[in-house]
Amino acid sequence: MLLEYALGREQSWMWAVTPETVDVYELPPREEIETAARTMAERLRRPDASDPEEQAALAVLSRMLLGPVAGRLPERVLVVPDGALHYVPFAALPVPGSEQPLIAEHEVVHLPSAATLSMLRRDRRTDDSRGAVAVLADPVFTVDDPRVGRARLANAAPRAGAERSGDEAQRFERLPWTRREAEAILAQAAGKPVLSALDFDADLRTALSPELRRYRIVHFATHGVLDSRRPALSGLVLSLVDRDGKPRDGFLRLQEVYGMDLDADLVVLSGCETALGREMRGEGLTGLTRGFFSAGTSRVIASLWRVEDRATAELMTRFYHGLLAEGRRPAEALRSAQVSMWREKRWRDPYFWAAFTIQGDWR
Repeated sequence: MLLEYALGREQSWMWAVTPETVDVYELPPREEIETAARTMAERLRRPDASDPEEQAALAVLSRMLLGPVAGRLPERVLVVPDGALHYVPFAALPVPGSEQPLIAEHEVVHLPSAATLSMLRRDRRTDDSRGAVAVLADPVFTVDDPRVGRARLANAAPRAGAERSGDEAQRFERLPWTRREAEAILAQAAGKPVLSALDFDADLRTALSPELRRYRIVHFATHGVLDSRRPALSGLVLSLVDRDGKPRDGFLRLQEVYGMDLDADLVVLSGCETALGREMRGEGLTGLTRGFFSAGTSRVIASLWRVEDRATAELMTRFYHGLLAEGRRPAEALRSAQVSMWREKRWRDPYFWAAFTIQGDWR
């Protein structure tokens, strides 16, 4: 079922489209829906699974957005959001009348628009000789990083709970769990052609190399930079120094993403707020996801908030086990990984698993 939303000043609308039916439902005005959406998004940005206000916020928004079709949701749900709904992880919304998140029984895929799906399928250029996965992870950001060969400063030790985000004005902290994430991904692809670009090799030159076109999956595990006012400055942070400690440009900006030439089935942006961008009325968000669609991928997995380093590595390890070891489809593998974390007390809060959404073709 495709659920497409249009938010209006006096009333909003939802189209529920299946292969056999098209139904239209009137929803509350834009202000009411967006207030509920922003309240929920703010609650999910910090871990507290026992917070009754978080549960209440999820339930309120769920009744608004899913209530009209709660009794007939099929296994797969496609979502075309509008306005502040772009910040909502629909997978975490409880099914009305239940405490279980939508992802427990349903596969959830986001789309910028219904027309995008047709475009992505029309433009596919697949090569069966492609390698399994290219991984760019654990870049070198600072001259005092021990990998540069200098003594580690007493106050430069990385925090295991770091967040994968920042901006160009700040000092970027090493993300220790990105390396374990990369190693786990490469282990799942054992025996298959891979590209392992770690440390200094996780740089802008590698990201822009034609070599990436030879892989079905391209995975970035690093800091994400979001500039919603100037989307062209949003991007990913790769190695900022070379082996001699000399500075170099390591920012993969949106304008450069648009110029990439990929033939990927999937791009994974394992950083903070990589699914966000500037909202354009009638066009959705202008950001990294759209840039990678233009560059030649049919699916993108990206995040809605500042994700925690260790939890992200855990999610990605489970996701790639399903994708590479078990042969699941990307949407199916993501759902399986998220459900498995939701079922564990340690990771149950949506903060740890719901930030990542899959956009594009579900096949």
